[in-house]
Amino acid sequence: MTNHEVAEILKIVSHPIRIAIIEELHRGVKCVSDFTEILDMEQPNISHHLGLMRRCGIIDFFADGKLRCYYLKNEKVYGLIQLLKSYDEKKEAVAMSKQECC
Repeated sequence: MTNHEVAEILKIVSHPIRIAIIEELHRGVKCVSDFTEILDMEQPNISHHLGLMRRCGIIDFFADGKLRCYYLKNEKVYGLIQLLKSYDEKKEAVAMSKQECC
């Protein structure tokens, strides 16, 4: 994967709504109607975010009758989000240990 491709994925993932969607999809398959309830947002807005992530290859969907059921295609993206979330905790732990030893 090139630096440009990595930057594109990071750009797509760097939105709070998309992070929430990725976290929900990590828990399991969801339909657009599930996201409208979970995130308290309108369907067109949800569909926009899903479309961006699908075109980037982060998620995909399958048809279930009239419903589109989305799933996380690349679990590594979820792992990246969790790694970034833990960064602040690690930074705080290092700062605390420096205060204790000096």
